[in-house]
Amino acid sequence: MTYPKTAIISDLHGNVPALEVALADAASRGVERYVCLGDVVGYGAQPRHCLARVMELIQANPEQGIQAGLCLMGNHEDALLFHADDFNPKARAAIEWTREEVGRDPERADQFWDFLGGLEPSARDEVAMFAHGSPRNPVREYILPRDGSNHEKMQANFAAMDRPLCFIGHSHVPCIYTDDGRIRKPKDHGASIKIADLHSEKTIINVGSVGQPRDEDPRLSYVLFDGEQVTFLRLEYDHGKAADEIRAIPELPDFLADRLALGR
Repeated sequence: MTYPKTAIISDLHGNVPALEVALADAASRGVERYVCLGDVVGYGAQPRHCLARVMELIQANPEQGIQAGLCLMGNHEDALLFHADDFNPKARAAIEWTREEVGRDPERADQFWDFLGGLEPSARDEVAMFAHGSPRNPVREYILPRDGSNHEKMQANFAAMDRPLCFIGHSHVPCIYTDDGRIRKPKDHGASIKIADLHSEKTIINVGSVGQPRDEDPRLSYVLFDGEQVTFLRLEYDHGKAADEIRAIPELPDFLADRLALGR
């Protein structure tokens, strides 16, 4: 079976201007499947729109050559469903507003909540694992470039993998981690790497964030994967519009808008 050309997106965070640019780009590249690694909501001003779009994306559409995709539970979905006690005050304020916002569409509220309640923390196909945070703690553990020197942490995560490859998000920082201790930070638009060229038994790939990049580059980030090669995409979008949408909502801290232009 041929591996479908897959767009892997993560950490949309209610940012519609960024999401629509990413999806238009993916469609232009002939994507056949969409995988979302979680955090569709939180921080941004349009959680309902992002939820609706993701729900559409992961449904099979034979007429357009789209196979059924998947969406995972992120820590913001988990906080939305249960509690945000471990969130900082700004993130907690956004979750509290988002919880009310999701219920403001009476015609779709039940669909949104059913969708959120059915999300799994991780998934796998014949080639790769998928998780929001990490292989060993799919919802909440961060893996950051500085963890490349934390041998114990990284080896525990590689040991938790039952596939040679695991795609993650959560930290909002695109990066490649291999079990020989190397890390790579692909920043250029269109940067590609063949999995076979890594000469590694296991590899963890952070796809970055569509809705809130944090590597001091405000361009959105997502990846394409065809079963053999990973391509990192960095795209400009109207982050000023996304920021204005956040500032228009009194319950959302301005800090969440300000950081978009800084990429952090």
